[in-house]
Amino acid sequence: MFGLDEYVAQLGDGSLFAVIGVVAVLLGLRHATDPDHLAAVATLLTGEAPSPRRAGRLGFVWGMGHATSLFALGAPIVLYQAYLPAGAQRAAEAAVGVMIVALAARLLYRWRRGETHRHHAAARSPRSPLQAYGIGLLHGVGGSAGVGVLLLAAIPNHTEALAALAVFALFSAVSMAIASTTFGFALSRDAVVRSYGTVVPALGALSLAFGTWYVLGALETVPYFL
Repeated sequence: MFGLDEYVAQLGDGSLFAVIGVVAVLLGLRHATDPDHLAAVATLLTGEAPSPRRAGRLGFVWGMGHATSLFALGAPIVLYQAYLPAGAQRAAEAAVGVMIVALAARLLYRWRRGETHRHHAAARSPRSPLQAYGIGLLHGVGGSAGVGVLLLAAIPNHTEALAALAVFALFSAVSMAIASTTFGFALSRDAVVRSYGTVVPALGALSLAFGTWYVLGALETVPYFL
């Protein structure tokens, strides 16, 4: 996806701030399509009571947590080219992978206990917005030096760069709400609900494998293509 980010960012190269703002919006909206975001949100929502509206709210709160750490750690990069040490960046990325593994393992555990069927999911206490925010906060730390932030750091005017970073962070949350609503809508369809017994373990296993690869990639023990 880096090539697409670079293409979008070039649209605002040397242009007025209005164009830079549009570029930041587009980068933020595209941000939700990163595989690690999709894996985290999919495991976050699967097994909860299927509802597009609730999924959208939970995804937006998750995205706001992500946006908080993205802005907090991205601001020094944009303003001063101050990056986290390489070791800290690898640790943050590895933590994201561990989080995905934990979410996937929890999903598989609940599936084994029969807690992911529709009537069980509706009856149990749902994941709180605070939990979703915390998960997003951790995820944002791993993505704080993402390509979108690096591209915005190339804007010479610091005020415009910081404003563009804020817009980028906000619309990354909006994009997660859109993606989560779409995912929640798919989960609420009768055909999917009837196939929960197949969908949940498959999604959990894929997310578990992806999270494991993500951790190993962050630790530079396997090829890392993201």
